[in-house]
Amino acid sequence: MVDITEEFVQLGDVRLNVASAGPTTGPPVLLLHGFPDSWQLWRPQLEALANAGHRVIAPDLRGFGQSDRPEDTAAYRMPVLVGDVVGVLDHYGVERAAVIGHDWGAALAWQVAFRQAARVTRLVAISVGHGGTSASAGIAQRQASWYMLWFLFPGVAEDVLPRNDWQFFREWAWNGAAPGENEACDRQIAELSRPGALVAALNIYRANILPARFVPTDEVAGPLVSCPTLGVWSSGDAFLTEAQMTQSARFVTGDWRYERLPGHHWVPAGAPDELATLLVDWLG
Repeated sequence: MVDITEEFVQLGDVRLNVASAGPTTGPPVLLLHGFPDSWQLWRPQLEALANAGHRVIAPDLRGFGQSDRPEDTAAYRMPVLVGDVVGVLDHYGVERAAVIGHDWGAALAWQVAFRQAARVTRLVAISVGHGGTSASAGIAQRQASWYMLWFLFPGVAEDVLPRNDWQFFREWAWNGAAPGENEACDRQIAELSRPGALVAALNIYRANILPARFVPTDEVAGPLVSCPTLGVWSSGDAFLTEAQMTQSARFVTGDWRYERLPGHHWVPAGAPDELATLLVDWLG
């Protein structure tokens, strides 16, 4: 059993809840969750990495978990989130770390690798590929991402998602999982049911998604990543296509590796052992 410590870290006017485990002298690994999760998503991988000798740090991103939930949508813009990551690393005295992200955490991990390249030893992007591939990944990706446009209308998703004990959310995100049937689904609903949590979680979309990204284009552009990068996608992902991950290779000048795992979009929960083994092996 791994000893996991949670503490609040004050970063300016926002307080983040951060979990950590493993030897403080071990190679640092930062885990970044996505919508609508908390650091708890990573528990199997956190324990495996800590047991392998890594110093693992897993924050609840602002707006999620036990972290503060600013009301201003602009407080969730990507440069602000990158600042949170840097602040967490600084708080723990970590100069450089391997950065692993899933969903919005993966989008953030790519941004950290662009904007703070000197702080990143290795990058693992799970489910979400490089942002430069999103517009050129084809009609299949735009169809799968329909909900992103829906989330941009204030008050709409907030009204629909919780109805009838979160029935629509269960059907859309978890293939109709009934209460008590799927632990990860139940955890997400419990998190989102707290006062202000759903609006805060949706703000990450509203602060960073522009409708123009859904316009078809053949343009492939974006900053390059020089560190070794691992892209991971699940064969059961209903929201993101394989193409937007595999095409990310063209944006990586360092070593690139791609792995496909079984399960669903929430890879850390859907393929916990497979992902843990892959991460321990790849980080060395």
